Amino acid sequence: MSFPKYERYKDSGVEWLGEVPEHWEVKRLRFVVELNPSKVEVANLNRDMLASFLPMEAIGEDGSLRIDLEKPIGELESGYTYFRNGDVTIAKITPCYENGKGALMDGLVNGIGFGTTELIVARPKPKEIIGSYLHYLFISSVFRSIGESHMYGAGGQKRVPDVFVRNFSTALPPLLEQNLITTFLNNEIAKLDKLVVEQQRLIELLKEKRQAAISHAVTRGLSPNVKLKPSGIEWIGDVPVHWDVKKLRYLCNIQTGARDTEHAVEDGEFPFFVRSQTIEQINSKSFDCEAVLTAGDGAGVGKVFHYYEGPFDFHQRVYMMNNFKGILGRFFFHYFREHFYRVALEGGAKSTVDSLRRPMLTNFPVCLPPKDEQEEIIRAVEKSAASFDILTTEAQRAIDLLQERRTALISAAVTGKIDVRQLNKN
Repeated sequence: MSFPKYERYKDSGVEWLGEVPEHWEVKRLRFVVELNPSKVEVANLNRDMLASFLPMEAIGEDGSLRIDLEKPIGELESGYTYFRNGDVTIAKITPCYENGKGALMDGLVNGIGFGTTELIVARPKPKEIIGSYLHYLFISSVFRSIGESHMYGAGGQKRVPDVFVRNFSTALPPLLEQNLITTFLNNEIAKLDKLVVEQQRLIELLKEKRQAAISHAVTRGLSPNVKLKPSGIEWIGDVPVHWDVKKLRYLCNIQTGARDTEHAVEDGEFPFFVRSQTIEQINSKSFDCEAVLTAGDGAGVGKVFHYYEGPFDFHQRVYMMNNFKGILGRFFFHYFREHFYRVALEGGAKSTVDSLRRPMLTNFPVCLPPKDEQEEIIRAVEKSAASFDILTTEAQRAIDLLQERRTALISAAVTGKIDVRQLNKN
């Protein structure tokens, strides 16, 4: 859908802004907002009075707020950023700033809040700008991209300086028009966000169906009429009568690597698998075989990787299963990936740092069809998975396009590229 433009424009005098509607006024934000209001405003309040507490994780990238945390003012006034209902916040630290973290403060306990010191607070001057319009300006791609170029610091500690916000020049429509633009954006973005949610639900459904199809194939086979027998394992249930169920130690070698992460070097000869399942490079004596790997501790516990392309090495807390006997490595990979994570955690792998003990692997039960049937199952599973993956990719692409449209619409509206006045009358 295309939107109308204004009839007359003028040069804004601001390089990034270009032409703006003729009746809009170009101003620096310091003339239309009060930046980082003083906590003196709450100095006379009872220290036991409750206020909302918002750490960074309580502020969404979509402008949402989680205001279920509250503490006495006396515990928050020192060491936290102060704001109140109607203020507009924006994260100043990377990557929160680039991701658009920030919100129009509303619904705060007693109208007062404190939060992370990584927030910049802007209080709209009522005769100049409305809070909802300012929020849209802050999350617009033009504001964020220019702010990125003003960041200081290094690595993950880069921040947008307050002075950038203070001196940022933009064109502002009259207050009535700001309200119209805000109403338009609220309505359009609600439609786009609803479509995004629908696509996200579709992706989750596809993921569930993909997992269910693979899980059924590697524990029941492909024939709907096959006779079943008890497997003797509660979470497996029944299996085809001609299948075996064996412990993993009888089907392959299980071993860990001999090196630590510190031994990894850049641009080494072979891939080096570490606990997080990322790949680093290392020069070392390696294995040249089909293998299935999983992390022994940390975030990678229960995550499974299939490697068969050549020499590699692996971390001392990564388990490798290879030299398969009576089972095809690729069949085992699909079976293991679908079932092991749940079993590992239910079996007690959870601790301060997730830790996978060797007996959990050696005693892990595996459904074992004849090899020719394993090959049939592999072909069917991978064909089915590919179909689901295509649909998932299409759904994710739809989400990306919707989010791109959302971003473009906000930027176009707050820079005067579209005229929403007539649209709001329809």
